[in-house]
Amino acid sequence: MKKLLLFFALFLSFNLLISQEISYDLSMKKPQNHYFNIEMTLKNFSESSLLLKLPTWSPGSYLIREFSKNIDLVTAKDENGKTLKVLKKAKNAWEVVKGKAKEVHVFYNVYAFELSVRTSFLDLTHGFVSGSGVFMYVENQLNRKGTVHIHPYQDFKVVTTALPASNVPNLFEFEDYDQLVDCPIEIGNQTVFNFQAANVNHTVALYGEGNYEVDVLKKDMAKIVTAATAVFGQNPNKNYTFIVHNVVDGQGGLEHCNSTTLSVNRWTYTGSEYLGFLNLVAHEYFHLWNVKRIRPIELGPFDYDKENYTSLLWVMEGFTSYYDELLMLRAGYYSKDEFLSKLQSTVNYVEGSVGSRVQPLAHASFDAWVKAYRPTENSANTSMTYYSRGAMIGALLDAKIIAKYAGEKCLDHFMQKLYADYFVAKKRGFTEVEFKKSLESFLGENLDEFFEKYINGTEIAPLNQVFSPIGLSVKDVTTTKPSFGAALKQEGGKVIVRSIRSNSAAEDAGLSVNDEIIGLNGYRIDQKSMEDFIATVDNGDQFSMLVSRDLHLFEIQASVKNFTKPQFLFQQIKPGDRLLNYWLRTN
Repeated sequence: MKKLLLFFALFLSFNLLISQEISYDLSMKKPQNHYFNIEMTLKNFSESSLLLKLPTWSPGSYLIREFSKNIDLVTAKDENGKTLKVLKKAKNAWEVVKGKAKEVHVFYNVYAFELSVRTSFLDLTHGFVSGSGVFMYVENQLNRKGTVHIHPYQDFKVVTTALPASNVPNLFEFEDYDQLVDCPIEIGNQTVFNFQAANVNHTVALYGEGNYEVDVLKKDMAKIVTAATAVFGQNPNKNYTFIVHNVVDGQGGLEHCNSTTLSVNRWTYTGSEYLGFLNLVAHEYFHLWNVKRIRPIELGPFDYDKENYTSLLWVMEGFTSYYDELLMLRAGYYSKDEFLSKLQSTVNYVEGSVGSRVQPLAHASFDAWVKAYRPTENSANTSMTYYSRGAMIGALLDAKIIAKYAGEKCLDHFMQKLYADYFVAKKRGFTEVEFKKSLESFLGENLDEFFEKYINGTEIAPLNQVFSPIGLSVKDVTTTKPSFGAALKQEGGKVIVRSIRSNSAAEDAGLSVNDEIIGLNGYRIDQKSMEDFIATVDNGDQFSMLVSRDLHLFEIQASVKNFTKPQFLFQQIKPGDRLLNYWLRTN
């Protein structure tokens, strides 16, 4: 009898669990006040109280953004309209005391007036929903299915999202909370078109005026998709969505599992700027493999409450930055010389930066949460972006693999291995140790020294030694020149110090960021005359400057001193070399 009762209790518990329902109704009654209106409905939860939370960050953008700052009063009612008590428990958590209520209806408004790829926005022209800043979740119930019903403002006719649509207009379904917040929503009167590539249907939604041509975009975006899919030999999606915001100041993109949001200047669709747009398309599209499926174990399932640290962003963003240029080459938008020129520029930027000798690549990845999205006037002295340095390491590894396997394999094949071993077979991300072991196994060599010097250290890699076996000469053209070390800007007719390089003559002289330089050797100056003068000064020559700091005037004595900046020149050793052609191939 006890066994029967236990079975019956478990049966009831299981049925109650699977009957739990979560749904959201999202409306925008008055877009000009920039508030989304949310009703969250919870059914058949047995707990006497429910803890609701809002994420503090948006996956793919590694900064605590405190989205709860945009929520005002949170209220709740039961199925009979009776008011339920709501208690604020943390900066992003609310407890609903439901008692025996079978249904809980939670009401809150989200202020949305920051148009970026990672934040939400609403006005009379359109609405954009970045889910992590809009939709609350029930603690420990992230795996629940549910629906989102969009109720557009009366003048908005189109809803675009990668969420699966139901048979009800503007009613969308999600398998779990991760999917819900991984599918941004564009609501308005955006231009929408479709194209087919790699056996995938692609939807493109364009908000805002722009100089784009739909037929040209269909053709060119399809080429990028085809080139990216060819790296892996398969595309994991049946449908993919691009949401593109044409604005005054473009901010880049943010990747999602089967969609992306891009923010670009509205007049970006011609000339070199258009190539920049296609490069952005390539970068974000490549992320549907690298980050969304090939990933560090820390990046999913997510902890939405706090930072999710990993030292492998140099692989996730760096390799993707390498591939976005490579895909432009393979798709026919760059020549071989143009690709090599861009690689040379990346290497020179990385190795010529003071911060590259201070911050290891692994540390740059780990510290993204506190440094990458919070640059200061001193950032160039102390840090290096894992995008550019990671891209350089990606190119180095590609060259090593091509040389090792005599043009039979390249970095593509290692990426395929990660995809097969972890996403397909193990259905999870990898640890830092597992990533290194996978790379060592693939290359057939120990990489302790490589990681110690170039990933966890700050040494300059032996570029010519790595690239010459595949037909590329890398010549060291490092220069040593007199330098003052202060970057200036003209602001309101004033010459203002924008940044100062560590250990420079400007630092030695006692100059500080935000100082105003009024005079030089007894004469008033502007930015151009100051910079022209500095260019003529020899090492050790003295000059005086009249400076204003906090309205206090004082004079300082300064000079210039030699500064060594590592630089490299890339040249094909023998154009037409087999390994070089394999590396720089087009589709």
